[in-house]
Amino acid sequence: MNAELDPEDAKIITLARSARARSGAAAGAAVRDETGRTYAAVDVSLPSLSLSALQVAVAMAVSSGAESLEAAAVVSAAEPAEADLAAAREMKAARVLLAGIDGAFVKSYENSGH
Repeated sequence: MNAELDPEDAKIITLARSARARSGAAAGAAVRDETGRTYAAVDVSLPSLSLSALQVAVAMAVSSGAESLEAAAVVSAAEPAEADLAAAREMKAARVLLAGIDGAFVKSYENSGH
């Protein structure tokens, strides 16, 4: 992991990586809300429902009463889709961090509207 990452951001990357590893999903995600609570999730793929890991993590935070997100992380071999980033931006996430499946930081998507 990148030594320059804030320890709290490194923590949500670790949570996302752990969720992905436990489930065997293609992607894992974690978000941190304005109170510091974290939510980790993986992709959901059912015949009647298909959500990305980031969408699930954002939905978990919203359903638990979060009003905004401090940060979000995605662990995946692929970059998140624009719809996934939009879900985090709607919750005013300052940034979405992308890490590879090995947990190594790749890039950050900054929310200029935060």
